Amino acid sequence: MEVVQISFLAGLALLVVGAEALVRGASSLASSLGMPQLVIGLTIVAYGTSSPEMAVSVHSSLMSQSSIAIGNIIGSNIFNVLFILGLSAALSPLVVSSQLVRLDVPIMIGAAVMALLFGLDGNISRWEGGVLFSGIVGYTIILVKLAIKAKNSNGEAFESVAGKTFHGRLTWVMDIFLIIVGLGLLIQGSRWLVDGAVHIARAFRISELVIGLTVVAAGTSLPELATSVVASLRGKRDIAVGNVVGSNIFNILAVLGLCGLVSADGVEVSEAANRFDLPFMVAVSVACLPIFFTGNRISRWEGILFLAYYGFYTCYLVLYATQDEMLPLFSKVMIAYVAPLTALTLIVLCYRTVRIGRTR
Repeated sequence: MEVVQISFLAGLALLVVGAEALVRGASSLASSLGMPQLVIGLTIVAYGTSSPEMAVSVHSSLMSQSSIAIGNIIGSNIFNVLFILGLSAALSPLVVSSQLVRLDVPIMIGAAVMALLFGLDGNISRWEGGVLFSGIVGYTIILVKLAIKAKNSNGEAFESVAGKTFHGRLTWVMDIFLIIVGLGLLIQGSRWLVDGAVHIARAFRISELVIGLTVVAAGTSLPELATSVVASLRGKRDIAVGNVVGSNIFNILAVLGLCGLVSADGVEVSEAANRFDLPFMVAVSVACLPIFFTGNRISRWEGILFLAYYGFYTCYLVLYATQDEMLPLFSKVMIAYVAPLTALTLIVLCYRTVRIGRTR
C-alpha cells in the first residue's frame, strides 16, 4: 500500500509540472505563429491532455475490459465539464469565445448524442467506431481552416521557420520542447496516479464501470484539470475553456471511435451506462450551451453550480456501487427537484439574455 501511495503522489506532482510546461509552451506558440489561442486550446492542448484517456481506453478495449473503456470516456467528459470548468470558473470567471457557442459546443453535443444512439443496442461496432473517428478528422480540418482564415483576415501569412531570426527560431523550438515535455509528464503522471488509484479502488471491490466512471476518469482527466486551472489563473482563458470542449470532442470521436475500430467485437455498453451515465453525459453537454450563451461567459456562481452537480453525480455513483438503501430516495430528489430547478434557471437566463439583446 505504501508503494501505491508513492505512485499516487508522484503522479500528482508530475501533472502539476507538466500542465505548467504545456500552458507556457502552447500559449507562446500561439503568439509566435499568430494563431488564435482558442484554436491552440481546442487542438494541441486538448488532444494532448486527452492522450491518457486514449491510452487507457484503447488498452482496456484490447484487454476486453469494455466497462473501463466506456466508463473512462463518459466519466472524463462529465468530469471535464462539471468539475474542471466549474472549478476554473469558480477561481476566475471565464470569457467564452463566440466560436465555441456557434461551432464547438454544438459539435460536442452532437458527438455525445451520437455516442448515446450508437450505444442503445448495447454495442458500438467497428463501423460505428469508424463513423466517430472520421468525425475527429473532419473537425480538425475545420479548425485548421478557421485558423488560416483568421490569420489571412488580419493581413498576415504564415511565416516559415527559416525566415525567422535566430532568436525567433530558438523561441519556436523551445515552445515545441515545452509542449512535448509537458505532454510527456502529463501522460506519465496520469499513469502513475491511475495505477495507484485503481489498486485502492479495487481493494474495496468496486465494479469496473464505476471504477472507469470515477477513479480512472478523474485520474486521466487530471491533465485537463491541471492545464485548465493553470491557464485560468494565468489569464489564458481561451485555452482553459477550449481545452475542456476540445477534450470532450476528442474523447468521443477519437477515443471511443478508435476503441470501436480496434476491438474485434466492438465496445460493449452496459445497461447501467445506457440507462443513466450516457444520458447524463448528453445532458451535461447540452447544459453548456445556454450557460455559454448567456453573456458569453461562465460566472463564478455558474461554476459553483457545476461543482455541486458533480458532487450529486459522485454521490449517486457511490450509492449505486454500494447499493445503499438511500439510492431510490436520492434519485427521486434529483429527478423531481434538482433537475427541473436547474432547467428553469437556464431558461430564465436565456430569456433575459435574448431580451437584453433586443433592447440594445
